[in-house]
Amino acid sequence: MNHPTTTSTTAGGGLLKQPRAVWSVAFACVISFMGIGLVDPILPALSSGLKASPAQVSLLFTSYLVVTAVAMLGVGWVSSRIGSKWALVVGLALIVVFAALAGSAGSIDGIIAFRGGWGLGNALFIATSLAVIVASASGGFSGAIILYEAALGLGIAAGPLIGGLLGHISWRGPFYGVAVLMGIALVATLLFIPKLPKPAQKISLGAPIAALRHRGLLTMGIVALLYNWGFFTMLGYAPYPMHLEALQLGFVFTGWGLLVAAFAVFFAPRLQRRFGTAAVLYANLFVLGLLLVAIAVGVATPAVVIVAVILSGACIGINNTLTTQAVMLVAPVERSVASSAYGFLRFIGGGLAPFVAGKVAESFGPAAAFGLGAAAFLIAIPVLASGHRLVTAAEQSAGQGHAPTQLPAEQPAEQASGRTEATVRVTPIEAGPHASGEAVLAAVDAGPSADAIIDEACRIAADRDLPVEVVHVRETDVVSGESITPESGDEADRVLARQLQRVRDAGRPVRATLLTSVGDHAEISVVLAGHAREVGAHTVVVGRSHHGPLAHLTDADLVTLLTADTEADVVVAS
Repeated sequence: MNHPTTTSTTAGGGLLKQPRAVWSVAFACVISFMGIGLVDPILPALSSGLKASPAQVSLLFTSYLVVTAVAMLGVGWVSSRIGSKWALVVGLALIVVFAALAGSAGSIDGIIAFRGGWGLGNALFIATSLAVIVASASGGFSGAIILYEAALGLGIAAGPLIGGLLGHISWRGPFYGVAVLMGIALVATLLFIPKLPKPAQKISLGAPIAALRHRGLLTMGIVALLYNWGFFTMLGYAPYPMHLEALQLGFVFTGWGLLVAAFAVFFAPRLQRRFGTAAVLYANLFVLGLLLVAIAVGVATPAVVIVAVILSGACIGINNTLTTQAVMLVAPVERSVASSAYGFLRFIGGGLAPFVAGKVAESFGPAAAFGLGAAAFLIAIPVLASGHRLVTAAEQSAGQGHAPTQLPAEQPAEQASGRTEATVRVTPIEAGPHASGEAVLAAVDAGPSADAIIDEACRIAADRDLPVEVVHVRETDVVSGESITPESGDEADRVLARQLQRVRDAGRPVRATLLTSVGDHAEISVVLAGHAREVGAHTVVVGRSHHGPLAHLTDADLVTLLTADTEADVVVAS
């Protein structure tokens, strides 16, 4: 295997050079992700302060998540009509209003009701925030996704700690804190985010439910429902047997949140590439089941509950990412529709579980509640196994190139349009001695280094009398429980068409391939390496990340991964 070489072209800008719109949405994302663990430290204080049973207090999760689940069925319909910016604004406004009302409530019933309104705002926010931050970013969408991942990590890790600090003063503190911080994010969103175009295609109200007729999507949705049942059983009921004060609970769930964030962003994609999506999910669900069994057996020993909860953060981070990735792999519908259908099922499971856990604990004891949660994790394993072939087949085919469709020789590349999802209309390689066999692969995106990549590929191809294959990867990026395909099919066509013409102008024979990837940004290297091996590429020319050194905290070094996975020479045109 040859080591990568680097050409002398100039790199682009840094990751942190983003417009104010991106930073305002990133700030709102931090606050939103804080909400995952914000209320956990105050659950016992709410129970004692408002004379409510744990089962009643657990309805804070139920009202919030069930409303979120039902609303997920309609967020695509709403955002495709009013645009993602205004859907985001409405979601933020609802969170501000209902968080403040929850903090002002005088009874547990009032808080439960206002948490439902908060859940409606949350559905609108989580369905549009990733799309808005990507649409507002400068210098390509991968940098925006990195910032989104950073916001996720910071929010999940800091939420319980801030909830504990504010809850140590008063149980009302976390609610007011969210209202104030989200209010700041709302103002920043209105001031800094420009008008964004509405989606070209409107989503029907019944599309998510109709999508569940597809076996793969329904199977993974049920897996997510069962997983979230176990997850929120633990999250909603575990604080009680710990017997800790609000601030102490905040530290416990901060440790949990750090593991969730780290394993969602850093470790889940690496485990998936090493062992495969299904295999990692089987093991992960089994370990989660064992951890809840440990809590059930040791429920009278706070130390056992604390350690098991913190350790579960690693599994939760892995599962949030890989379950979403599996859904995107098997779903035969638009990504946004699949996300809505999947979100509906997973939030339903999360909403019902804490209330059921409280009722089971009242009737049969706390151990039975955690035992039921463990059973949900373990039942998810055979459900996943029933769709194993669908997941593995989709995973194996995700990176396969789409077959080119020949155009008349006189047709300009810029007219490469009218595509379907499975076809990219480009001119295939010219006939001649190199019509099959090795070529120089030029892996391009819409970034500033694409022209340099093509020029370097053409230079190498001319020196060795080889053709050029222009390759573009259309990504679906999965970040914890959310996913996005930032580039439309027509945009992918235009990237290929422009660079095809550049190769023709250089006088080289050329073909082109559109690849797809599902996962994190580093999945591009897996797809490119697999294609290079399949076609027997002589050289692969790629660009270096133009987001600066900070990007490598979450954005894997594609060159290193590609060099390790292919026997072809790797040349970096940075």
